[in-house]
Amino acid sequence: MPITTLPDAEVQCAQLAELIRPQLQANTMLVGIHSGGVWIARRLGELLGISGEIGLVDVSFYRDDFGKKGLHPQVKPTSIPFDVEGRQLILVDDVLYTGRTTRAAINELFDYGRPASIKLAVLADRGGRELPIYAEFCTWQAELDENEELVLEPGAEGRLQWRHAKHA
Repeated sequence: MPITTLPDAEVQCAQLAELIRPQLQANTMLVGIHSGGVWIARRLGELLGISGEIGLVDVSFYRDDFGKKGLHPQVKPTSIPFDVEGRQLILVDDVLYTGRTTRAAINELFDYGRPASIKLAVLADRGGRELPIYAEFCTWQAELDENEELVLEPGAEGRLQWRHAKHA
């Protein structure tokens, strides 16, 4: 069934924060996957009152399909401004699909130390998993065809918004 209306991404961020809040611990840190996950993690940090910087992960070099896809033209450096060892981490992304991006992000996080736990938070889960990965926190089960995708982007005044795209 084609998507006719897209949810308000800012409302979804607030809903996601409320799902996370009961499980928040003193040593919990947010790590956003570039790029949509970073925008959401920043918003969650504000909404949850998490002090300190969030972590930023670009999984380009950790993808298992790197050889096939090549280097994305906008690779960003990974920045983990806190000690990962023994921390509760919430890995944040915009859309969960096959699970390969999440797996790559987890691999990269373990290069920085061994966290106590990693939980996944996403705005949209579109199914289609190829790996046994699930989102502990999710606000939308989106049904899309294989040739469709959801794109999160900052709109006017920096408000996050969804765009629905089809590709051949």
